[in-house]
Amino acid sequence: MALLGAELLQHNAERVNALNVFPVPDGDTGTNMNLTMSSGVRELRSRPSEDIGKAAEALSKGLLMGARGNSGVILSQLFRGFAKSLATLKEATAADLAAALQYGVDMAYKAVVKPVEGTILTVAKEGAKHAVQYARRNSEVPDLIRELHRRADEALQRTPDQLPVLKQVGVVDSGGQGLVYIYEGFVRYLTDLESGHDTDSMYVATEAAMPEEVPMPVPKPSERRAEPSSAQARLATEDIEFLYDMEFFINRTRSGKSMMFFDESAYKKALEKDGDSILVIEDDDVIKVHVHSRRPGDVFNLSLPYGELTDIHILNMREQHRDIVEHDAVIAGSIGSADLSGAELLSGQAASEVTPVQAFERAPYGIIAVAMGEGIAEMFLASDVDTVLSGGQTMNPSTEDFLKAIEALAADHIFLLPNNGNIILAAEQAAELSNSNVTVIPTRTIPQGLAAVLAFKEDQRPERNRDWMKGAAEAVVSGQVTKSVRDTSIDGVDIREGDYIGIKEKAIVVSDGDLLAACQQLLGSMLEGGGELLTVIAGAEAEAELTATLCEWAEGEYPDLEIEVQPGGQPLYPYLFAVE
Repeated sequence: MALLGAELLQHNAERVNALNVFPVPDGDTGTNMNLTMSSGVRELRSRPSEDIGKAAEALSKGLLMGARGNSGVILSQLFRGFAKSLATLKEATAADLAAALQYGVDMAYKAVVKPVEGTILTVAKEGAKHAVQYARRNSEVPDLIRELHRRADEALQRTPDQLPVLKQVGVVDSGGQGLVYIYEGFVRYLTDLESGHDTDSMYVATEAAMPEEVPMPVPKPSERRAEPSSAQARLATEDIEFLYDMEFFINRTRSGKSMMFFDESAYKKALEKDGDSILVIEDDDVIKVHVHSRRPGDVFNLSLPYGELTDIHILNMREQHRDIVEHDAVIAGSIGSADLSGAELLSGQAASEVTPVQAFERAPYGIIAVAMGEGIAEMFLASDVDTVLSGGQTMNPSTEDFLKAIEALAADHIFLLPNNGNIILAAEQAAELSNSNVTVIPTRTIPQGLAAVLAFKEDQRPERNRDWMKGAAEAVVSGQVTKSVRDTSIDGVDIREGDYIGIKEKAIVVSDGDLLAACQQLLGSMLEGGGELLTVIAGAEAEAELTATLCEWAEGEYPDLEIEVQPGGQPLYPYLFAVE
């Protein structure tokens, strides 16, 4: 059922993308939900079970780790609650499923700081509420799922009445539509099951249709940073103190003798005596362990009393570091032809392959930022950001990508800068799952992220830095220019496909067929309240002559304004602006 739901979503991902309210060329709700659902399906395939509780848990775990964007995180939370509600069951009645759907809605609403009605949350809520009522007088599961889909679709059609901007543009909510496609897949599976179709062959066909991984854009070699990855280039091989990178699972169900009670706190303290970069995740009967140690044998001896060790991976990081240095390929690392399953570090190294190389002493702070464009990445790195994850609207880092980047930093406290409103939830989810001290600064734009970094002071307490960074980000007026991908009208602005649209914060304020005119009108709006400094971040499509003309215009119109131009190299957005 989940496989068919995922397949139907995959086939309609572009249709969901097209429903994004803003007519920008990187609307990505369908892409994010598809990537998230695909991650869940892969985990489900790897741990097949006839017990609904176990199957739901596997799907939930994959969704949680692969969640991308706000829509993906909300989807993962819906199924996380669903799985928790069914955790102890082998089979589920209609009432069980309805209760699980409602618990999923409750968990999703808790995950969002300010829930907005007329979105995927509303669609899920209305569907679950109706399912609970329906299950009180009907016990047939197929009928329940049909009713769930029907009511969710009805709620979806009403979303324009709840969000004025949807009605203005003439679309339904994109995330809600993605969820309805998933529910429709559930209905199709049960209908085929009732009609006597061979479900086994259907599963095979569905798996063949589902990709192992949706490919992400990969920079050309010539576009990658010429500088080596800082974490490896600055470290001598002999400085890698805890040289064995260990990762394994402790299976609590496979030991043939009685097992010790697992005290997570005591176990971590024991690992810390001769190790670092410790990650321990207890998930029902399985414990995931990651540690860097000098003595792998001691780690295994410590772990064996708790259960059977499985999926053991050990990497000698000194050996890997020597190979990297010898082949002069620090940038590419040892990735080779590895599948770039998630966000990519702008240093050229895949986030899924980051080796958490640690020196003798941990830094008090670490900063991870998300950016699109080589020049913007350089700006963050020059401001002492430790790790830059590649990410724009179509390349949202997943929760797992954030977790791996966090794990790779030897720092006592880590700040995450999402720099995109659609990435904040994934960053917050990663912070919640991580065992490290992580603070998310909810930056929604690149200018906000840069302002936050400049406000950071290494000699101050984390709480003070958090407040200063958030305050600096909120003080910046952000703007961006991109091309419209369709005709529409938003907030009184008539937009034609191919026009340049100027976005101030989250609102479209101008549409013009001429790029220079669009930039001038956008800056006029941004500077209405005054400003001392204008930063112009030129994208990949920006022409030097046009940039110079724009700056000359700004100097003439605002003679007291200081202007800085930075090469950003970002795709799709010729110009990003910041007014301070």
